[in-house]
Amino acid sequence: MKIVLDIMGGDFAPDTTIEGALLADEALPPHVKLILVGNKQVIESTIKAKKGAISHFTIVHAREQIGMDEHPTKALLKKPNSSIALGFKLLKHKLANAIVGAGNTGAMMVGGMFALKTIPGIIRPTIISIIPKESGKLGVIADVGANADCKADVLAQFGNIGSVYAKHVLHIKNPKVGLLNLGEEEQKGTLLTQAAYQLLKMNNKINFIGNVEGRDLFNQKADVIVSDGFNGNVVLKLVESFYDILKKRNLMDDFITRFNYDKIGGCPILGLNGTVVIGHGLASGEAIKNMVLLAKEMVQSNVVGKMQKEFN
Repeated sequence: MKIVLDIMGGDFAPDTTIEGALLADEALPPHVKLILVGNKQVIESTIKAKKGAISHFTIVHAREQIGMDEHPTKALLKKPNSSIALGFKLLKHKLANAIVGAGNTGAMMVGGMFALKTIPGIIRPTIISIIPKESGKLGVIADVGANADCKADVLAQFGNIGSVYAKHVLHIKNPKVGLLNLGEEEQKGTLLTQAAYQLLKMNNKINFIGNVEGRDLFNQKADVIVSDGFNGNVVLKLVESFYDILKKRNLMDDFITRFNYDKIGGCPILGLNGTVVIGHGLASGEAIKNMVLLAKEMVQSNVVGKMQKEFN
């Protein structure tokens, strides 16, 4: 198995991404190898400075870099030799099994759609995030930022996408799917959520349990929470801010520490014909390592193949 790591992506790259590569190299089994894409001279000199073994990695030189504030589509077209573009090229030509990056999220999404294409039957790919539960288990929320505006059929598909991931990566046998809303009753919500409710209710491929509220995020009411990307991203950033506040005030416990995004690693983009994991721009070396390990788990579980089967 080969996993591409965009060395140039992230606010503190390449130091943190190379640190993450070295940590991942220690944690990965021998059959999983990392392909580091970025400025070759910088990569080699930084690995040497960190006392790492250059021979453990394949290095692909990229003479261009896409900045965090660049327009995704324009940047990919203008910079075909950027680390993101070259990384997706490796996936497209089956020279790698997954790509991981903490750089420009939009460029990762657009690059994936250009190079890998959307799985037939899926209207829009989604970015999901892991939700720690009070019980010690995990759940997912889809979407958390890729699709700020959604139609009802797109929201309904997020239920299928999240269910496939929960089954095959989180190993939840019959994941319960809930629609994030402002009340539990069927008739509650906007015209969009009311329409999405009916589509989810008619979907016999998922275990739809109805509406869930914000207070149900961390209990066991639902394993998969469906949301548009706008509200899902608000939830994600709110949770991150609570973690930061509690950490500053020394009010940590076992449950709160599980919200540390360094531990979670990254968020998969689901719905593409390939494994793509994106990370926080502020990702540390530990977060980069966990992104790589998540990509490995996704490839091993063949979640992309399971999703292709589900929608074909």
